[in-house]
Amino acid sequence: MADQQQSAPPGTRWQRAVVIGGGYAGLVTARVLADHFAEVLVLERDPVRPDTGVHRHVPQGYHAHALLARGGDALEALFPGLRAELAELGAPVFDYGERMSFLLPTGYAPRDPVGIPIQTFTRDELERRLRQRVSALPAVRMLPATRCETVTASAPGRLDRVRYRAEGADDAEESVEVVADLVVDASGRATSIDRWLAGARLPASATAVVKAKITYTSACYERPAQDRQEFDIAYQMAFAPGVPRGGVVLAVEHHRWMCSLFGVDRHVPPTGDEGYLDFAHTLDNPRIAEQIKRGTRQGEIHRYTNPGNAWRLHHKNRGWPERLIAVGDALCVFNPVYGQGLTVAALEAELLGGLLRRRRSGAGGLDGLSRAYQRGAARVIQVPWTLATSSDLMWAPGGQPLSARFAHWYNRHVFALAVREPDVWARFVRVLNMTAPPSLLFRPAVLAKVARHALRRSGSD
Repeated sequence: MADQQQSAPPGTRWQRAVVIGGGYAGLVTARVLADHFAEVLVLERDPVRPDTGVHRHVPQGYHAHALLARGGDALEALFPGLRAELAELGAPVFDYGERMSFLLPTGYAPRDPVGIPIQTFTRDELERRLRQRVSALPAVRMLPATRCETVTASAPGRLDRVRYRAEGADDAEESVEVVADLVVDASGRATSIDRWLAGARLPASATAVVKAKITYTSACYERPAQDRQEFDIAYQMAFAPGVPRGGVVLAVEHHRWMCSLFGVDRHVPPTGDEGYLDFAHTLDNPRIAEQIKRGTRQGEIHRYTNPGNAWRLHHKNRGWPERLIAVGDALCVFNPVYGQGLTVAALEAELLGGLLRRRRSGAGGLDGLSRAYQRGAARVIQVPWTLATSSDLMWAPGGQPLSARFAHWYNRHVFALAVREPDVWARFVRVLNMTAPPSLLFRPAVLAKVARHALRRSGSD
């Protein structure tokens, strides 16, 4: 029997929200919802505990993750003291320009301060800390080892009735069905949202796909006791068409290096220790191989292949139902090489929190929220999506759109300028970390430098 939905008067909490998926995106969203709903149910199919970090259905969790500066600020606002808590475990906080050995396709970036502080840690520790905090919120009820069977409509034009079942439950036990004021799809790239929409005779959303097959192979290494380096990140970026291999080592909590090697298409980093180190030696940034060689591996070497970028265009779906929204990878999957996913999910949660605050303070209620959120989320996604896909399109053998060819051409000249002009590099860093819009790289002073560099290059060819 489904619970009956009750509406809440303005200024009071709504009754219930259900979050489908208890990974990173689901946790940050549940944190926001706990401010506005009397009960927040978080359904997670893996048997997680409050101290669980990475879990089985998050295969990408074993790899190096970047939290951009804008995402770090958003998380700190949602979870005050998180940065200091991670720092106590040894996760360093540093200026992006000073403590990074960043090898661009044109050479090493300047090692000058840029005023952008970031912190590096493992996805495992980040998710553990978030889960502990969210689990302790009075409004939140975590339901581990619980599978969402379907989402249906309690009334026309809505998808708000959630049926779920504990994994391993006896066949005689009935599934539980609840009606929610808001349902959040945080189930990741394997979302069943198309099935839910079809079951309600609603149209599926179109999906924008930009393929860029990239394989990550990652491991964590204990550093020697007295290891002190002049960098906290060593990175080599892949760049079409001539640099199909890359890698990164991040200084993370508990005096370790988190290392990910990656390659495009047939350039697949091995999972054996010898082959892994050999692959690292093929990179032009020697600091990556040096730390692998000096460290002691902890745990397994994990491999993960990402087929590319996929954005479900819910904001363009005219039949999109009330009371249902999507967040994180359930909405947009990014090529992880650009480190945008964690930040975008945090900004989506921030967006949702703002919409809920405004509606609670007025008389609007939740009707119209789902479409307003999806439109706002599209604005959050648009810039990182454009930055990522413009580069990924250039791995295709031909037929790239003019916009992607121009962006790739412009980036090549920006990179060439950045290695010798700290101001250009600082601008690029601010755009990359989503603390400034891409227009910062198209100001007249930068345009003039790019034009002069392009003319000099064409004259020398």
